Amino acid sequence: MPSPNSSDLSPPSFILASLPGLESTHFWMPILLCFIYILAVTGNCAVLLVVKVEPSLHAPMYFFLCMLAAIDLALSTSTVPRVLSFYWFNTREISFSACLAQMFFIHALSAIESTVLLAMAVDRYVAICHPLRHPAILTNAATAKIGLVATARGVLFFLPLPLFLLPLPFCSSRALSHSFCLHQDVMNLACANTTPSMVYGLAAILLVMGLDALLICLSYLLILKAVLGLPAWKERLKVFSTCVAHICVVLVFYVPLIGLSVVHRFGKDLAPVVHVTMGHVYILVPAVLNPIIYGVRTKQIQRRILNLIHINNNRTAQ
Repeated sequence: MPSPNSSDLSPPSFILASLPGLESTHFWMPILLCFIYILAVTGNCAVLLVVKVEPSLHAPMYFFLCMLAAIDLALSTSTVPRVLSFYWFNTREISFSACLAQMFFIHALSAIESTVLLAMAVDRYVAICHPLRHPAILTNAATAKIGLVATARGVLFFLPLPLFLLPLPFCSSRALSHSFCLHQDVMNLACANTTPSMVYGLAAILLVMGLDALLICLSYLLILKAVLGLPAWKERLKVFSTCVAHICVVLVFYVPLIGLSVVHRFGKDLAPVVHVTMGHVYILVPAVLNPIIYGVRTKQIQRRILNLIHINNNRTAQ
């Protein structure tokens, strides 16, 4: 293999993936993505606003919910506007530095969200299995510290990913398989030994998302054991129903994550549209569904949103 020249070492840009063979969809695709993005922004901003203005919601569970909303806002905003500019203005190229920055934000924010979901599972475990100790263990100050630890964990584990790719030479192919930058996608375009980057990326995923998923499952096994120890079925259902929203949010996060990982590692022969679609699902589905799930399952949030809508309608009528 010839030695890479200076332009190889620092590629000017990468090419974002479109929907090959489906050029006719390029008219309505940005409209659909924009509509979904507006839903995500509106829903998550509504959660943040409701928790801020309602003093009764100033509790750890709702602060964790605010963390999820902020993460989903940041994750969708770091990707969707760039995708929309690609469709609307045909700006398919993304610079090398912008690609690495976007890749870092996607992976770090995903790691932070995974940690917050684990903290919410621990919150449910303590509330159900040790209810008398719950107010003393999960205070507002402890919740803030958990948020800081989650942020530091995501940054420290995933900051090395773009640093591993920064010195690598890249070959002539600059076409990505998604409409945004992911570590393995960019790494596959390098024409050098990527084993250290691949090993570290896999280790980071297993030590963060993998470990979190394992601990979440463990916490729910302990919760299930405690719930089954209750004497009456109605009491069991009532207690376990407090976990339904969190279980749904966990599934909404981990199912697309696992699906995208499987497609990346074992779906090289799949149609390109599958890669692009799975990427959009991974970024947008949690951001849209999380506020809906908690809005439907949490009466305090429902009531406050309805009150705000009622007040706004009265002002409009006046």
